[in-house]
Amino acid sequence: MKAEIIAVGTELLLGQIVNTNAQYLSQKLAGLGIDVYFQTVVGDNPVRLRQAIEIGRSRADLLVFTGGLGPTQDDLTKDVLADYLNRGLSLHEPSMSKIEHLFQTRGLHMVESNRRQALSIDGAEPLDNTTGLAVGNGLSADGTLYLLLPGPPKEMKPMMDGAGETWLRTMLTNERPLYSRILKFAGIGESNLEAKLLDLIDGQVDPTLAPYAKEGEVSIRVSTKADTEAEAGRKIDGAVEKIKERVGEYLYAEQDIPIEEAVVQLLRSSRRKLASAESISGGLLAELITSVPGSSGEYLGGVVTYTNFMKHRLLGIPMSQLEGEGAPGAISDSTAALMAERARELSDADFGVSLTGVAGPAEAEGKPVGLVYYGLAERGKKTVVLTMQLSGDRASIRTRAAKAALYRLWLSLRD
Repeated sequence: MKAEIIAVGTELLLGQIVNTNAQYLSQKLAGLGIDVYFQTVVGDNPVRLRQAIEIGRSRADLLVFTGGLGPTQDDLTKDVLADYLNRGLSLHEPSMSKIEHLFQTRGLHMVESNRRQALSIDGAEPLDNTTGLAVGNGLSADGTLYLLLPGPPKEMKPMMDGAGETWLRTMLTNERPLYSRILKFAGIGESNLEAKLLDLIDGQVDPTLAPYAKEGEVSIRVSTKADTEAEAGRKIDGAVEKIKERVGEYLYAEQDIPIEEAVVQLLRSSRRKLASAESISGGLLAELITSVPGSSGEYLGGVVTYTNFMKHRLLGIPMSQLEGEGAPGAISDSTAALMAERARELSDADFGVSLTGVAGPAEAEGKPVGLVYYGLAERGKKTVVLTMQLSGDRASIRTRAAKAALYRLWLSLRD
C-alpha cells in the first residue's frame, strides 16, 4: 500500500512551526507495512487543499491528513474532503457531549464554532480524541483510504497510536511491516563510506541500504519487509556481515546512538574513568559526554583552558612551552600531550583526553585553520597524540574535533 501524508496549515508553510508529525507518521506507517512515497504541506486554503487531495488520490492508496480539524473557520480539512467526495457532515454526538461537558465543568461559555470539532464525514468511522476535542475520521471511498488526524502532536500521536492504527489494521490486507537496523560509524566520512560499499548499495534489492550523515558521524539504515521479526533479523544479519567485512573498523554501534554514548558504555563496562582538557572545542567534548544520562559515573570532569594563561594556571604547563621564541606553542603535539596528562593526573582518572587547535576563521601561531591535535593519556601507558586536518566553518571544525576525539577514545577502549 502506498501512502501520502498531507499536513494542513499555513503556519507550516511560513516556518512558524516544524512539521514533526510527518516524521512520526512515516515511521508509524512503515511499521504497519505501508510505504510513504510523498509528503505534502498545504496552507489553509480550500482550493489548494482540494488540489492536494486530487493529486494525492492519483498516486496513493492512503491519504493521511494532519491538521485542519479545529473549531475556527480556517480549519477546513473535513469540509473540503467531504465536498470532494460529495458527502455531508454530521454531528458525532459522543464528541459533542464531551465538548459540552468540558465547557460546563470549567464554567466557560461555549461558542457555536466549537461544534465544528464534533463534525464527522458521513460514512466515516469517528476516531476518539483522548487528549483533545476534535474527532478524527477513518474513511474508505472509491478505492482510496482517508485518515484524518488532529494537527497538535499531543493529540495526533495518541489518536494514531490508538483509534487510528486500529482502523488502519482493519483496512490492511497483505502488507508486511518494515524492519530496520541502524549502523553507526565514526572516523570515516559519508563519501568514503559509500565508496567502500558502493557495489552493495547499487546492487541492493532486499534488504535495502541507505547511508546518511550527521556532523562527525555516519549512519547506514538496513531495512527489509518480513512477516516476522525473526525472519527480518536473519535477512538483516546477512547484509550487516557484508558491511562489517568492508568497514567494520569504523562501526561503533548497531543501534541509533551517538558516539559519546558508546564511549560511556565502554567506560562503564570496563569500570574506568575519564577526564578532559579542552582548548579549541571550548567544552564541547564535555558537553557531549555529559549529555549521556548517568555519565557522572564515568566522567570525572574537565577544564576549558582556552588561553595560555589558563593552560599555565590550571594545568601547570610552563609558559616556555606555550610562548616565546622557539616554543612549540599552544597548538602543538607536545602541548596536547601535556594537557591530556595533566587532566588525567589531576583527576586520577584512567584516561585523560585533550584537544587543541585552530577553529578559525583565521590561522593562529602560523598554523592553518582546521589543524587539531588530540592527546590521549592512559594510566600506565605512553601518551598518544594524533594530528587532524579538518575542514568546514568554525562550528563544524569544533564539532568534528570533539567527535573525532570520542572515536579515538572509543577505539582505545574497544581494543
